Amino acid sequence: MLGLDVCEFGGQVLELLWLTVCYRGLMLDKKDLHLEEGDEERRLNYNPPAQKSLQEIQDMDKEDESLVKYKQTLLGMQAPMTDSSVPNIQVTRMTLLCDDAPGENTMDLTGDLSAQEPTFVLKEGSTFKLKIHFKVNREIVAGLKYYHAASRKGINVDRASYMVGSYGPRADEYEFVSPADEAPKGIISRGTYQFNSKFIDDDKNLHLTWTWNIDVKKDWD
Repeated sequence: MLGLDVCEFGGQVLELLWLTVCYRGLMLDKKDLHLEEGDEERRLNYNPPAQKSLQEIQDMDKEDESLVKYKQTLLGMQAPMTDSSVPNIQVTRMTLLCDDAPGENTMDLTGDLSAQEPTFVLKEGSTFKLKIHFKVNREIVAGLKYYHAASRKGINVDRASYMVGSYGPRADEYEFVSPADEAPKGIISRGTYQFNSKFIDDDKNLHLTWTWNIDVKKDWD
């Protein structure tokens, strides 16, 4: 954020299960990772197979006791939500984390986002992170990614993309915390930056978009 783009590809255990159970025989060569011209987001150079439902995954290989126990460990024993009117992915809130900040800056992402565009104040040069809470209600989601584009006075100044990972349904929320970043400093860099954020997955499903601001100041006041 306000620096070089980052795309972290963590070894998510659920992603391993997804590849093991649903993508058997698929070999992913890390050399296939590339940056497309004009697009700073990292992409995988392959077309994923059709997604299997959670029930299909649970019903597979029932004769293999060790695999059944492995899936139960990863996916849990709780029955997933069946209400189709509720989105499979619900992004509930975002918090700007900064140890030096006088208070917590949190944005509720469950209401009418068109009616709010909060501004978080940061002292120039401060180190901060983003923490995003989200729920997975019914089916496993593969390759969740957080992305944002930042602009100042209508001019694009930065884009960043972070791999969040793959997750199965459960009652409790998940948390994603971005790598540490540093606010710009200097009199020229002070001012308001607008961020257009989104949560997407490997299948290019757009789960949420929202807008927020950072006001970089000389001090916290």
